[in-house]
Amino acid sequence: MRTLLRRTGTVLAGLFVVVVLTAPSDLEEFTFEAFLRVPLEGLVGVMVLVLLPDRWRKPAAVAGGVALGLFTVVKIMDIGFDMVLYRPFDLVLDWPLLVPAVDFVDVTFGRFASVLAVVLTGALVAGIVWLTAVSVLRLGSAAAGHRPVAVRAVALAAVACVSLAVPGVPVYSDAAATSLVDHARRFQAGLNDREVFAAEASADAFRGQSGLLSSLRGKDVVFTFVESYGKSALDLPDVAAKLDDGNARLRSAGYGARSAYLTSPTAGGGSWMAQATLLSGLWIDNQQRYRNLVASDRLTLPRAFREASWRSVGVVPGITQAWPEGDFFHYDEIYAAQDLGYAGPRFGYATTPDQFTLESFQRNERSRPHGPVMAAIPMVSSHAPWSPTPDFVDWDRLGDGSVYSAMPASDDPPESIFGRDPAAVRADYAHSVSYSLESVISYLERYGDENLVFVFLGDHQPAQMVTGEGASRDVPITIVAKDPAVLSRVEAWKWDDGVKPGGSAPVSRMSEFRDQFLSAFSPPKL
Repeated sequence: MRTLLRRTGTVLAGLFVVVVLTAPSDLEEFTFEAFLRVPLEGLVGVMVLVLLPDRWRKPAAVAGGVALGLFTVVKIMDIGFDMVLYRPFDLVLDWPLLVPAVDFVDVTFGRFASVLAVVLTGALVAGIVWLTAVSVLRLGSAAAGHRPVAVRAVALAAVACVSLAVPGVPVYSDAAATSLVDHARRFQAGLNDREVFAAEASADAFRGQSGLLSSLRGKDVVFTFVESYGKSALDLPDVAAKLDDGNARLRSAGYGARSAYLTSPTAGGGSWMAQATLLSGLWIDNQQRYRNLVASDRLTLPRAFREASWRSVGVVPGITQAWPEGDFFHYDEIYAAQDLGYAGPRFGYATTPDQFTLESFQRNERSRPHGPVMAAIPMVSSHAPWSPTPDFVDWDRLGDGSVYSAMPASDDPPESIFGRDPAAVRADYAHSVSYSLESVISYLERYGDENLVFVFLGDHQPAQMVTGEGASRDVPITIVAKDPAVLSRVEAWKWDDGVKPGGSAPVSRMSEFRDQFLSAFSPPKL
């Protein structure tokens, strides 16, 4: 029995190591055939352990097992990042993103869930590292105890791999080595990114230019970010119908609109990086760049408006704690979640329904006698997990938000987007985006006038379970105004007419918008 258990343990250890080495870093590539290949890294590892002197074998096996365990953890993180952010984990730049991930669980599912998630994650990491170390140690001992057999088996497997590779039969795997090389390249790029970003930030064609935004004198200008409103949303019938209906309603109200696409620096999350990219004109695709940006004196759109005598405000319902980065944007006033006067319930991640956020902005700024105001408003109702979503209500009934307490969904706990039917997740996503778009369209109908210029856009695409594999990072952007002179200024952009860009509408990087906007509404540089 002891012999049987020992041999069974050796076989299981070998299978575990093979699975770890051959497992892809992309969940879409998980197929039965992917695990039926011989890992070349495993053959090399067996030969090293067999040939090492006895006194070095055990320490080498433990060290190799720990390294393989850590590699496995990184591979799991690659899969998670790819599912949400469309890319693998960056060993240099992505560690700060783990904090917002914990905050998301805390805000959406509660403090107990976030603490439990951290504890279980730590236990999982420790368990994987321990299991791989024990497995490699077990395999090393077994191979050393049967050295001739192990050497012949490795040689035979190597010959088979080489022989069958010539006619193109995929019998071997180098997935682990390929992943290590890719991570090494990204690691080096991450180390160099600070200098690269500094060089990009040092060039600013609009620094110190006079007369900026003079063509918008007397206009209120609003930039609204619709959370997770990506190009893929336009393929969903509910969203497409909402935009078609909104386009007709805005035309009837006397508005004109132009739309196109911007390529976001992020996908699936990281809204603050997309917002910083649009407002600063710099490509902010990692937290290191964001920290360096907010420590600089870069001319942002809010600062440009403020220096041109606009009142500049940030309406940020997603901010629930201290936000020292807000000083960088040079807002005259910041309305965080607690400043909006909302007394209703939360809906999933969203602290405040988008309709109420816009009403609060109108009440605090535009409904009073005022000079021109510029506002940046990142809305949050269409933030994952996209359920529950508030109902749209009559503007006169909003009050302090208590009206939302009567909605049955307001007391429902948010559902995780993982493990659910993808069709149900997409339906919830479409419903939440449609609600956010309705809030924008109805706000324009109710409160718009000749002196309002309204820009609304997505910050990033939603997670891949909504978009599917291979989606772009493009998001729609629309500029709306009643004054024809405003739209005439952007005719050179060649954007599509209306609030829904077509499939062949122009696409530019989100970091290019600041310069494009400042150029259109400022006098030509001498």
